[in-house]
Amino acid sequence: MGRELPPGAPPFPRRGAAYCLVMTPPVRFGVVHDFRCPPGSAHTMQDVYRETLEQVAMLDEAGLDMTWFSEHHFMDDGYLPSVVPVAGAVAAITKRMRISTDVALAPFQHPLRFAEDVAVLDQISNGRMEIGLGLAYAPHEFRTFGIPLKNRVSLTEEMVQILQLAWSGERFSFRGKRYQFDDVHITPHTVQPGGPPIWLATTSAASVARAVRFGVNVLPQGDARVVLDEWRASSLAAGQQPDDRRVGIIRSVLVTDDPERDWPPLRQAERYRVAVYAKLGEEAGPDSAGNLTGKERIPQRPIIGDVATCVEELSSFILDNGFTDVVSWGSAPGILPHSITPNLLRYTREVVPQVRARVEAARA
Repeated sequence: MGRELPPGAPPFPRRGAAYCLVMTPPVRFGVVHDFRCPPGSAHTMQDVYRETLEQVAMLDEAGLDMTWFSEHHFMDDGYLPSVVPVAGAVAAITKRMRISTDVALAPFQHPLRFAEDVAVLDQISNGRMEIGLGLAYAPHEFRTFGIPLKNRVSLTEEMVQILQLAWSGERFSFRGKRYQFDDVHITPHTVQPGGPPIWLATTSAASVARAVRFGVNVLPQGDARVVLDEWRASSLAAGQQPDDRRVGIIRSVLVTDDPERDWPPLRQAERYRVAVYAKLGEEAGPDSAGNLTGKERIPQRPIIGDVATCVEELSSFILDNGFTDVVSWGSAPGILPHSITPNLLRYTREVVPQVRARVEAARA
């Protein structure tokens, strides 16, 4: 049990704060994949899928806690468009890893079909599924699916409501702006009572309010004052205990004794990744989730260095921001997973145990 916040302290711990979170869930570490094969790559998409599954199985055996998948559609590099079959494949080859999305794009899923699919995945995985949802923001995806972009908020909010009803195990009816259902009973039931934990991406004050309203875990990006401080304050004001929620983010860690040798190839791939997201954000406009701004933006640049450096930086990052879940990229556009697997194994075996011990001691 952590100590209570001192009088006058902000509802969110900043660097050097002399207090701890209360009853924060145990910290977890994982790997994230988006399954890209840029045009001109020396390998095939089949190579990407095969090596990704091989890597995830190895990391499960090594003791990593979870694996996440990211979704986009109609991308030249084959960016993963369907999380369900990949999650099923991972569930079949792993024994302990939690399996989640960061994020599945809610407007492009039919809520009843998605509820059924995830319930089956929860059965296959013996209750290891979690679901992160986002609004989507890329205009080309909405145009191609024939879905008005202006409907994305209502589609996402109704998706969350329907999933919570569907995974209750009870019959339900629903009357919303986008969906209307009568006397629905979703089977099979999920292994996890109430269904897999739901996460929502938070990038703005509106998305923070949404996450608080639905009482879900959060995937914050952008200005920490909004997506962390305001989320925590709003949760408390709503009578919720934010420290009962999980707070997750993607931040890669490269464990190396020679950064000048190991970082340049990955740096080029990361520049490609950033450029693709920047193009999507530019198309979407300044108010989209693809344009994350703010003077106090949560840092997501890779942590690079030897074991001691990575332990120090990652521990501080988690404690300063109150994260419970951190995942590192398991591949990079144009670079096959097997090139990154040795780093991830070293991360899992040498960095994670030390960071976990530091974080748990600080929060005790």
